[in-house]
Amino acid sequence: MNTEQMNKMRSGKGFIAALDQSGGSTPKALRLYGIEESEYSGEAQMFDLIHAMRTRMIKSPAFTGDRVLGAILFEGTMDRDIDGIGSAEYLWSKKGVIPFLKVDKGLADEANGAQVMKPMPELDALLARAVSKGIFGTKMRSVIKLANKAGIDAVVKQQFEVGRQILAAGLVPIIEPEVDISSPEKSAAEDLLKAAIAAELAQQPADKPIMLKLTLPNTDNFYADFVKHPSVLRVVALSGGYSREDANAKLSRNNGMIASFSRALTEGLSAKQSESEFNAMLDSTIADIYAASIT
Repeated sequence: MNTEQMNKMRSGKGFIAALDQSGGSTPKALRLYGIEESEYSGEAQMFDLIHAMRTRMIKSPAFTGDRVLGAILFEGTMDRDIDGIGSAEYLWSKKGVIPFLKVDKGLADEANGAQVMKPMPELDALLARAVSKGIFGTKMRSVIKLANKAGIDAVVKQQFEVGRQILAAGLVPIIEPEVDISSPEKSAAEDLLKAAIAAELAQQPADKPIMLKLTLPNTDNFYADFVKHPSVLRVVALSGGYSREDANAKLSRNNGMIASFSRALTEGLSAKQSESEFNAMLDSTIADIYAASIT
């Protein structure tokens, strides 16, 4: 494990860019970027276009390790190059940005008001490949819709079990039990989630820290104990469908939590923009998210 990256992730100022939309969400991400589905055909061309969009963001002068601590990639990005250098290696060596990899294979069907992750039989092989490509950590997402203890406990148990498999491979897991922002029971779900995570953290050695990626809570500083917890490297927030303005406002009221936004990061960027327009838009977005992340 890279000690320099570990120290930067623990105490650095900034946020994590989530650049990890995969197959299902890619057409939507491209559409928001100003590329319609009629402008490409087939998955290969679609993934070429999304890689070009991510490359443009990563290579932008606005995108550097001074404000962007880390970036979450999906497997297709990790396996591709930027200027002839593997994407993860490019991020760290050229930009000072710590590379993470999304490892989950999507969500299982809803049970007890929650969706655990689908099985990941190939995970060990993927983790070994990630290590060889210079990845620092991973991210995996589950979703909680209702304040159902059985469903929430199942999500958290699975997240930490897989998290420990990831730690054993030499990587830092970002554990992401997202609470749906439209849940009619969001506050009650957050109470149950917090208790379930606290119980797992009590078993987690401080020399094998994990990261948490959590929905911005209804109560400000609700996760303050986790921000200070010796077994938690960092607590990051997902935007979860809030607009960038709302997400930044909420984040700035949660001290010590930093952003890990995807859609809120690309909001306003377009394939049709000139380089100067694109870079100016990205610079102002990064400045806003950075400011909300250092409170």
